[in-house]
Amino acid sequence: MNARSERPPAPEPLPLPVVDNHCHLDIAAGFDGGLPVEQALAEAAAVGVSRIVQIGCDLPGARFAVEAARAHTGVVAGVALHPNEAPRLAARGELEAAYAEIERLAADPVVRAVGETGLDYFRTDEDGRAAQHASFRWHVDLAKRLDRTLVIHDRDSHEDVLRILDEEGVPDRWVMHCFSGDAAFARACLDRGAHLSFSGTVTFRNAEPVREALRVTPRDRVLVETDAPYLTPMPFRGRPNASYLVPTTLRAMAETRGEDLAELCAAVDAATDVAFGGSWEPWGS
Repeated sequence: MNARSERPPAPEPLPLPVVDNHCHLDIAAGFDGGLPVEQALAEAAAVGVSRIVQIGCDLPGARFAVEAARAHTGVVAGVALHPNEAPRLAARGELEAAYAEIERLAADPVVRAVGETGLDYFRTDEDGRAAQHASFRWHVDLAKRLDRTLVIHDRDSHEDVLRILDEEGVPDRWVMHCFSGDAAFARACLDRGAHLSFSGTVTFRNAEPVREALRVTPRDRVLVETDAPYLTPMPFRGRPNASYLVPTTLRAMAETRGEDLAELCAAVDAATDVAFGGSWEPWGS
């Protein structure tokens, strides 16, 4: 195993349990150095991460998310077509059929979220943006029709994300996944009712605007995530991420906000329940 695939050591457990509200157990299991699902859940629980939102962002991933949530207490699902997936499906004439499958899966009671959807201008050029916009609007409508939490992926697209949300109307519950904006953008999202989810990027040296956003976010709107196997917190950036590393990110968040770690854990756990429509049993209960 090379150094970049070596798993980081487990951090000290948290004083109170929290939820990893955005991870990809299926992708993580396939990474070099990744974990099988059962082991990933057990190692997370051992450090105080007792519940997970498993996100599927293409059809195989969405099916996996539903199956994982059915199989494991502690896991609920989010299903959607990632914004980079929509142009590919549209180009093959498969987008409408994919919508139908996502809607079928989203109706399952183990699904708490429609996401991750949104916009990504980093990997999709202007030719694919119309399909992204149409897909985002469709997912917003689905979240409202099924009373699911909307989970938004936003990369280099802040203004258009807010514009489309304003035009479509926000659902009762929505989460800005892996928040990447500054304090002004945070306030714009909060004014529209968002919960803001912070990942390992909050520990990155060049992420001071994200830390400023974290400081201005009310405690009852703060969530934590891994986006595993991506966005591993410092000092392990570049190595595979997993839910057991949430304590590393959360400790950095508490330090950034100047707050007691246990109090922040309790607040994040309660905010996650609000954001995803109520509590669910921890893993292994």
